[in-house]
Amino acid sequence: MTTAPHVPVPPPGPGVQPPFPAPPVEGKGRRIGWGLGIGAGVIVLICGGGLAALIGLGTSVQGALDEQAQSAVDDYLTALKDGRYDAAYGELCSKAKLNETAADFRTRVAAEQRIDRWTLGSLDTINLTVPVTATYANGQQGDLEAGLDQNESTGQFEVCELGE
Repeated sequence: MTTAPHVPVPPPGPGVQPPFPAPPVEGKGRRIGWGLGIGAGVIVLICGGGLAALIGLGTSVQGALDEQAQSAVDDYLTALKDGRYDAAYGELCSKAKLNETAADFRTRVAAEQRIDRWTLGSLDTINLTVPVTATYANGQQGDLEAGLDQNESTGQFEVCELGE
């Protein structure tokens, strides 16, 4: 006896009722809400972390620039205080050296009142200046400003002028 191959049952015809009137939606809105909320939270964390990193980087760069500028001014003033005028002249920027020879510089600064102590402020990155509160040998105080420039080959700050 031969058996006939299995024939599939035909699909239900028109008018057949599904076992429920519509697909279940129970909890679907809540899942979407949670998904959107978590996605928004992740975006806020990423953007907030990026912002914090930029602020930290900016603060770090500003601190490094302040330190370099203050070091240049401090080296210059220390050389002047110690009477090492050639060393102080070496701390000057190229523009200042073009305007004044080493001999003229020595003559000028030797005649000026000597600064014994000083306090340096923060670098003004717009004008490239550092405020200096100076105490002179006679005890008087004065507010000065050190004008700076950057060495084109090394990138280091150099003093161009020290004035009121």
